[in-house]
Amino acid sequence: MSGTAKYVWAALLVAVIVHLALVHAVPRVMMNTAIERIGGESFNTWRPAPRVTAESRSIPRPSPDFAYFACAYDLGDGPISIRVAPWPSYWSLSLYAANSDNFFVVDDRETDFDARVTLIRAGTRPPEDAPNLVESPSRRGIALIRRLAPDVASHAAANETARGDICAPMAPPA
Repeated sequence: MSGTAKYVWAALLVAVIVHLALVHAVPRVMMNTAIERIGGESFNTWRPAPRVTAESRSIPRPSPDFAYFACAYDLGDGPISIRVAPWPSYWSLSLYAANSDNFFVVDDRETDFDARVTLIRAGTRPPEDAPNLVESPSRRGIALIRRLAPDVASHAAANETARGDICAPMAPPA
């Protein structure tokens, strides 16, 4: 093998290693930034996003027809109860892991009234009588509710409805 060929193979090997490292790291770094931005000092609580306009873009690629509510969750202290309060039009709940994988979705077409989920860390023992158990592949992540609210009045109504949403640690058994 000539000296030039060795350098080409070495450069290709380095390029492959850098590529794999970036593919692995970038989603985690971006998601960690989003989790910190949404959660701040307080995890496991819903936060409304401002109504989407050309100037406001706190959620990547938002639709102006939706009201968004995000909860940065942390399962470090145990299971989380998640509830989406009833909404008369389209809504969805999506759960994202720390590497940005979307691992769970439910919407108004899959349930008649609202959504109730018990979120636990994968591999941990579920609480007894936990409704709709969902395993998170990571300790931290983001829950996102989207409600169809295409105008100012429906966006305000979605914010009012969101008062009934829950993203909170489960109460310990009595």
